[in-house]
Amino acid sequence: MRRALLAAGLALLILAAPAGAHPLGNFSINHLDVVRVSSDRVDVRYVLDQAEIPTFQERGVSPARVLARKRADVAQGLSLTVDGRRVPLRLRPGGRIAFPKGQGGLRTTRVELLLSARVAGPRAVTVRDDTYPGRVGWKAVVAEPGRRTAVRSDVTADDPTERLRRYPTALLSSPADRPSARLAVAPGAGTVSAPRADGAARTTRDRGGGDRFASVFERAAAGRGVLVLFLLAAFGWGALHALSPGHGKAMVAAYLVGAHGRSRHAVALGATVTVTHTIGVFALGLVTLALSQYVLPERLYPWLNLVSGLLVLGVGAAVLRGRLRHRRAHGHHHHHEHGHDHHHHHHGPSELRPRALVAMGVSAGLIPCPSALVVLLGAIAQHQIALGLLLICAFSAGLAATLTALGLVVVHVARLTTRVRLDGRAVAVLPALSSLAIVCVGLVLTAQAVPKVV
Repeated sequence: MRRALLAAGLALLILAAPAGAHPLGNFSINHLDVVRVSSDRVDVRYVLDQAEIPTFQERGVSPARVLARKRADVAQGLSLTVDGRRVPLRLRPGGRIAFPKGQGGLRTTRVELLLSARVAGPRAVTVRDDTYPGRVGWKAVVAEPGRRTAVRSDVTADDPTERLRRYPTALLSSPADRPSARLAVAPGAGTVSAPRADGAARTTRDRGGGDRFASVFERAAAGRGVLVLFLLAAFGWGALHALSPGHGKAMVAAYLVGAHGRSRHAVALGATVTVTHTIGVFALGLVTLALSQYVLPERLYPWLNLVSGLLVLGVGAAVLRGRLRHRRAHGHHHHHEHGHDHHHHHHGPSELRPRALVAMGVSAGLIPCPSALVVLLGAIAQHQIALGLLLICAFSAGLAATLTALGLVVVHVARLTTRVRLDGRAVAVLPALSSLAIVCVGLVLTAQAVPKVV
């Protein structure tokens, strides 16, 4: 039994390692350049796939004006260098714009533009795409065969996205970021020699990573079902979403072990997560609606990660300090009190203060799910605000339910240690290691967030 408990504790510490953040697909502005170098010209097809949230921010603007804006952005951001000299890339007239259906009843934006430049016998060609700097999204350049040339490219000739219609599932959290290409050109028969693309077998049209919460709102807004069932579905998606990477599952569990938490503490943590996540969605929605000219919503995520990491670090340090202080204060009494050993065996230090409990709950729920934000914006766009808020609250409650259930399991497993004959070291090791794990995770989270906000 002792080995099983220690193994469970070590597994908990391994799970406490920080995981990847949400794929921010609903925020993304994705662009691809398809380059063809011929003996007398360079042609570039520019493809833009703009996700739901930036498209929503352009609501009320006519398609013609949106297209004119995109043309201006591309004309300014796309550059061509031939044999060491800057050559102007000229936009061909027109271009195609469409607004495919996205998640939550929102639309996306798709633009295709053609650019070209007249050249004579090019030998070295560089294309660089600096459009939409700093925005989250897929950025890639691919090479296609031209006329009467043999091209050696430092970028792939393969396009796994099918012109930004599908995305490799393995790269949703770390999309391609290759905004430039260098091409060595020689006379030839229209060939391209290029490195092979990474084998990304599975692709998806869903930039958000497979979260179907937005589709629940979409069906509810269309009246295709019963409200109670939609609320249950939103609750279920929130509960499942909590099992995805992140969300502080292991940190909450490690905290309850390290601070000798009880059932009421696990429930309080869950309630704090619910409130924090719901408020976070509403606050980010306000930024998207009113402040996006000054603050890009996706730019807030690194700051939220930093705040979350600092909160975890602070709480972990407090719990670890309490553990060490308790052991120093009471360790020398244990060998004198054999008759009352059971009394001291299960009463640990009281590190579980309300402020620390709230801080840990806030850190677990602080980073709002992008799909919940899509539901909020979809509710605003379709004048279904009450329905959207109701479903978001149900989603947040499901998220918290998973964390609460995990906390209750951890608390009751920890209580089993008081009913089993274990030596003092075996009883003390899990809380001590859990406290240390919280500190380590807080340090890692903070270290990961700092470079993204500097």
